[in-house]
Amino acid sequence: MVVPAVTPLTESFQLDHGAVESMFDNFYRNHVLPFILGTTGESASLPFELKADYVRQAGKNKQKGTTLYAGIASNCLEESIELTKICEQAGVDVVAATLPSYYALTESQMKRYFEQLADAIPLPLIIYNIPATTHSSVPLQIIDDLSYHSNIIGLKDSERNVERLHESLHLWKDRPDFSHFMGWAAKSAEAMLLGSDGIIPSTGNFIPSIYHEMQEAVLQNDTNKALRMQELSDLYGSLYQKGRTLGESLWALKALMSTHQLCQPIVMPPLQGSSQEDLLQLKEAYAQALESLALSE
Repeated sequence: MVVPAVTPLTESFQLDHGAVESMFDNFYRNHVLPFILGTTGESASLPFELKADYVRQAGKNKQKGTTLYAGIASNCLEESIELTKICEQAGVDVVAATLPSYYALTESQMKRYFEQLADAIPLPLIIYNIPATTHSSVPLQIIDDLSYHSNIIGLKDSERNVERLHESLHLWKDRPDFSHFMGWAAKSAEAMLLGSDGIIPSTGNFIPSIYHEMQEAVLQNDTNKALRMQELSDLYGSLYQKGRTLGESLWALKALMSTHQLCQPIVMPPLQGSSQEDLLQLKEAYAQALESLALSE
């Protein structure tokens, strides 16, 4: 169970080291693993120095014996390679990369890009498919070809396509050398019940316990409980996602995290925070959701 961690920031847009420690404590206490510098971590907006700082701080806060994931996506191949070297030194175990998002690539160029990256880096690579931000989808046949590369170990797929999910699991659920991670939170339970190796839900930043319970339910073949946890995931996810763009939802996610003293509701430009009124309304909606759930139990 992996959570795509936000990047906690100070008012001067520096990394909030204390918040990283609080977030990681919360993850490990709830039996989930952190994945830093992904989409939820605003990686496309962060300066390289801040990314390196986060990697090093994450390495310091990593719990012994666990796996630490980090994103290395960049439009510059050399920058991804350099960040991976820092990741290796800091104790990161696995890195993930999307397609570069500026130039449209042909299928053969997509394949060659991931081969070049995997050949050049000292850590195992997960392919991260997210058309919502890269505006390109990596075809499953290309990924399957890449799945036999010795340094490519899995796929995180955030594409919202049920047919693609089913085909992916048909290809890889029985492959011990290649893992499938679901990045489409609304299909978390379905993916795991069908054989996905894991899920990577952003809602786990402030309420990770429901995903640990979902995982336990799947392992115990308790489909009804897994689907109940999915309903909770959908409810909490809608609080910060419904009616908002992806960028706006990242501020709202941090706002909800602030109710647990995990981080401040500060996002890196070009993303912008919302008004104090919006912040109060969001916190009130969250409190009401928690209260109604408590009454129903």
